[in-house]
Amino acid sequence: MDPQPIGRENIGAIEFLRRLNAEVYAHFPGVQMIAEESTAWPMVSRPTYLGGLGFGLKWDMGWMHDALDYFDKDPVYRHFHHNNLTFRMLYAWHENFVLPLSHDEVVHMKGSLLGRMPGDLWQKFANLRLLFTFQMTQPGKKLLFMGGEIGQWGEWNHDRSLDWHLLEYPSHQGLKRLISDLNSHYRNEAALHEMDCDPSGFEWIDCNDADASAVSFLRWNRDRSESVVVILSFTPVTRFDYRIGLPHGGIWREIFNSDSEHYGGSGKGNFGEVNASGEPFHGRPDSAVITLPPLGGVMLRG
Repeated sequence: MDPQPIGRENIGAIEFLRRLNAEVYAHFPGVQMIAEESTAWPMVSRPTYLGGLGFGLKWDMGWMHDALDYFDKDPVYRHFHHNNLTFRMLYAWHENFVLPLSHDEVVHMKGSLLGRMPGDLWQKFANLRLLFTFQMTQPGKKLLFMGGEIGQWGEWNHDRSLDWHLLEYPSHQGLKRLISDLNSHYRNEAALHEMDCDPSGFEWIDCNDADASAVSFLRWNRDRSESVVVILSFTPVTRFDYRIGLPHGGIWREIFNSDSEHYGGSGKGNFGEVNASGEPFHGRPDSAVITLPPLGGVMLRG
């Protein structure tokens, strides 16, 4: 006799998923089983021999909703909602998460990602570049639904192709270049991917600067021999002389800036590098003064 549901749990369905995942990984170890799941069911992405469901990854729906709710707001109000940027780090290690910007967010009258960004045309593109930078530098694997990478204005329609003609315009070309470069950095910088699902690969530098609507954090590789510093600013203000704590002194190269003119930005940045002094800050032994671009994200590598 098939197992009957007990309470709200369908024991048969649970065992089916466990068996399915175990068989898939046993016979096809190169694939990934990902759960699009939004409940508080525990251990979705933990091995079956530990009592988990056996999926490799689970969508972080909370991050998606918090991030989009934050970006929907005019920057002048964002300092009231700073917790939307930081809350996920309280649960980020409970599962092996994927950060999705999925098909569900560009259909059913929700509008496209670009169309949901506030501000004038320049700010809409800057906000979207910043959203993608925020996604790609956070711990967790990444999912971006087609059309987002070119800044499609309309909702996704399964009966027609994407609006590839938008790539005739420089702003959409710049957004596509940004996605390409973010993917390259994610692949090439071990600190951005090796410890995506391990808390030892992430450290806040400053998560409390709500007044400036800015956050900064460190990503580490597996043996902590390499690090990438990420600083994100969520207001359309260029912040000069913004001091940031760093784990060591010397030259830190600016390896990425979402405000680069190459991507359609204003070109505010740090001329390729910053020099960290011996002045302690943010509980770190060294620090540097940087230019934080408007609605922009910067990556530094020491």
